[in-house]
Amino acid sequence: MRNHILPALGALLLGVSSVAVTAAPAVAASPAAQSPDAVAQALAAKALASDLPMQIVTDLTTELGPRLAGTAAEKRAADWAKARLEKLGFENVRLEPFTMAGWLRGEEKAEITGPTPQPLVVTALGTSVATPPEGIEAEVVIFKRYADLLDAPAGSLKGKIALVAEQTVRVQDGSGYGAAGQIRRSGASEAAKRGAVAYMIRSLGTHDHRFPHTGSQTYQDGVTKIPAAALSPPDVEQIERLAAKGHTVKVKLKLTPSNPGTVTSQNVIAEVKGREKPDEIILIGAHLDSWDLGTGAIDDGAGVAIVTTAAKLIRDLPQRPKRTIRVVLFGAEEYGLLGAKAYAEAHKAEMDKHILATEADFGQGPVYAFNTRVADPKHPSIVRIQNALTPLGIYRGDNAASGGPDIGPMMQLGVPVVNLALEGSDYFDTHHTPDDTIDRIERKRINQTAAAYVTFTYLAAELDGDYRQKLVAEGQGTATGSN
Repeated sequence: MRNHILPALGALLLGVSSVAVTAAPAVAASPAAQSPDAVAQALAAKALASDLPMQIVTDLTTELGPRLAGTAAEKRAADWAKARLEKLGFENVRLEPFTMAGWLRGEEKAEITGPTPQPLVVTALGTSVATPPEGIEAEVVIFKRYADLLDAPAGSLKGKIALVAEQTVRVQDGSGYGAAGQIRRSGASEAAKRGAVAYMIRSLGTHDHRFPHTGSQTYQDGVTKIPAAALSPPDVEQIERLAAKGHTVKVKLKLTPSNPGTVTSQNVIAEVKGREKPDEIILIGAHLDSWDLGTGAIDDGAGVAIVTTAAKLIRDLPQRPKRTIRVVLFGAEEYGLLGAKAYAEAHKAEMDKHILATEADFGQGPVYAFNTRVADPKHPSIVRIQNALTPLGIYRGDNAASGGPDIGPMMQLGVPVVNLALEGSDYFDTHHTPDDTIDRIERKRINQTAAAYVTFTYLAAELDGDYRQKLVAEGQGTATGSN
């Protein structure tokens, strides 16, 4: 769905741009004479007019392309990001490597062999094992809902291919995808427990185009590993129509992924050092890796551009904010938040110095709500941040934020988090597909998001505030995301 924007979204953006740009004053040579709120307003205006978000996401997706975790392509992207961040004037720019199990996509082919031969559009799910060299040919058993697969008795799928045809619901905040995530992540092992020789799903997407969505899946210990793949929505519906006519549908599936063993990924880190409290950290993140079907523009080149732009605009102020701003471009997010877990472990000793954290990993925006997870959601500085965000069309949300996928491991260690909630009605049209390319990015949308992030980041770094609470002890849950 090229350039798909809801009418209300378009109206919001048009209104935001005209109000925020004309109302915001320039940053004075001596910002000490200005209130933090005025500085934040001027920064937002600069972000709305900036070329930098489009430059960064265009360069990343054009010069680097796909960035599959643990590959040479991801390492080239990390080196590129390090050089770019250094050129932009950030401090303490560095790579923090970690190891992971590698996985490489191979040949992918599927076809209906009965009742009438016809090709299918398929892709392997991340970490899937290979089929035998000749492929697997078997009868397909269709489950309208994932719950129906779970209700199937042991042995009922012996020698067959399980196909879950459940659709992903289009929701602004992405919760439809969150609800469907277990279909992809856990389904192969559940099918194997019931005797299946392969597992296929209707792609976890909200479009009706004939291309598939990839994504990671996890095998359960002690359960036979079977090949796992996603079919495009029209192909799943074709199989359903044949079955509805009373045919026994047979499919041949051939996947040849490989496992290169232990490989290396890395997080890329850069900072804007605080002038008064340099040991206190406001962390803004995105993830640098991407799946290999597209070029990772929506997921998550946009996020890389957003947080880099926000930090760069603050770095260029005549006077820096009190606290340090740390930009983290996480590696291997798509394989299960591996970079996030490595970061939380490596920086465990300074988690009490992480004042607030958030991530941009839900496309280009715009931002429509400000959600928190802090001890006092009515803290004066939180109120001031919300007041500064309101002219951008952003309303106050709840106090149940997750911070973003890569922020989850930090949140579990007690770090307070926020979400700048991104418009996601069209995010899963392109997420993890060949259509995740730069032509999906719209300047007005990504710039509004950059304006929201720079507003939040500057005020969080400049205003005093202690937001910590015992998040784990209070049992407030774990982060969910779009990996």
